[in-house]
Amino acid sequence: WRARDRPSLHSGAMWLVLSALLASFAVTLALVRSAKALERLVGDHDLSGPQKFHAHPVPRIGGVGIFVGICAGVALAAWRDVDVLPIAGWLLACGLPALAAGIAEDLTKAQSPRRRLFFTAVSAALAVWLVDAAITRTDIPGLDWVVAFGAGATVATVFVVTGVANAVNIIDGFNGLASMCVLLMLGGLAYVAFDVGDAVVAALALVGIGALLGFFVWNFPAGLIFLGDGGAYFLGFYLAELAILLLHRNPDVSPMFPLLLCMYPVFETLFSVYRKKLLRGMSPGMPDGVHLHMLVFKRLMRWPVGNQDTRRLTQRNSMTSPYLWILCSLSVLPAMLFYDSTLIQAAFILLFALLYIALYWRIVRF
Repeated sequence: WRARDRPSLHSGAMWLVLSALLASFAVTLALVRSAKALERLVGDHDLSGPQKFHAHPVPRIGGVGIFVGICAGVALAAWRDVDVLPIAGWLLACGLPALAAGIAEDLTKAQSPRRRLFFTAVSAALAVWLVDAAITRTDIPGLDWVVAFGAGATVATVFVVTGVANAVNIIDGFNGLASMCVLLMLGGLAYVAFDVGDAVVAALALVGIGALLGFFVWNFPAGLIFLGDGGAYFLGFYLAELAILLLHRNPDVSPMFPLLLCMYPVFETLFSVYRKKLLRGMSPGMPDGVHLHMLVFKRLMRWPVGNQDTRRLTQRNSMTSPYLWILCSLSVLPAMLFYDSTLIQAAFILLFALLYIALYWRIVRF
């Protein structure tokens, strides 16, 4: 069956988004209102690191509100269509290790990147086992042979999901940046899922959009709460799993679609590994202050905004994100429009990489 033949999904789309939005909005508001009382436990007090661009301590547990919002939306989706429940329930359960490891870092500041990546990999492996979310085709000679076997598909899937989760965490540097980028990518997923008739993936993408909107209004532009590692790793896991499910369940979707859809955070991660390891001789896991979004903040935002007081710093922080939203949309839009063509998707992947490098080079020299 196809989604366009199921009017209940189309008519219920608004309610899925709205239910997740209201739950996420309410929980995030409660976290913001209790920020003063919980400041010592959940606040980000480090204002001096190379990747710190806020002016005062901010709670880092926005992922809690997003997770609750997704759960609320899933409950409504399952009530409207029982087919959603098995996949959605298991998917949320599988994501708990990634969420918990990230929140542990948000609360303790004592969890290493390797530990967080390990638990995200556990989440991905559980999803292969319980949800059958595995990469079984790539349209890449040689790699298709590897993923044709169960073990090869599992390893490839765990690597990809963990990489996307880490990539979302890397771009989570400014108010609204990571959350809006993931929202755009979930929007692309929902569009394609509707078009190919996958009501389950479409519903889960819409639920994610609603939960992100409920968080976004508190995060942008004022920065009253941060996504945190828990939110970033869980969202990366959720996004990657939905993309893999869409690919696995729908042969009309090109295997290049998930890569082009997530191209901005993925290429940001690959380029930073190249930049750190080969150009600077440092560990890829060491934080630095020269990611693209940081250069936009440091090199471009000081001109229209200035660089003086706390209010100006917050304004510069928020004004940085829309530039990267536009960059992100340059891969999301062609991914949506040409989701069934591997050749066109591959051409846009190459084009985006060249555009990113040219843009990075220009800003470095600005």
